Amino acid sequence: QVQLVESGGGLVQAGGSLRLSCAVSGSSFGSYRMGWFRQAPGKERAFVAGISWRGVSTYYADSVKGRFTISRDNVKNTLYLQMNSLKSEDTAVYYCAAGSGGWRNTDMRYWGKGTLVTVSS
Repeated sequence: QVQLVESGGGLVQAGGSLRLSCAVSGSSFGSYRMGWFRQAPGKERAFVAGISWRGVSTYYADSVKGRFTISRDNVKNTLYLQMNSLKSEDTAVYYCAAGSGGWRNTDMRYWGKGTLVTVSS
């Protein structure tokens, strides 16, 4: 069993930055691909960024490329999402997830409870 706890969300002005963290416990963090997903009000939960189990490969949704950076620390068992140049459309609940397949919601085996990011324009 894997437990994921997100932190770092909050209110920020457009153009600002936030860093999300996801603390992972309960199993072998280093064996999972990790991802960030988000769900905006009235929308489906969507992929934002993903990282391979070693951290060598990263993947991004087109909407965040060049602004967000995903990283992981396999010693601290923590996943990060650095978000820069935030826009109002980035407002959403952000979820951390762990899996071993692709980057669809159904590919992820474990989920955190989410952290709210609100970007004011």
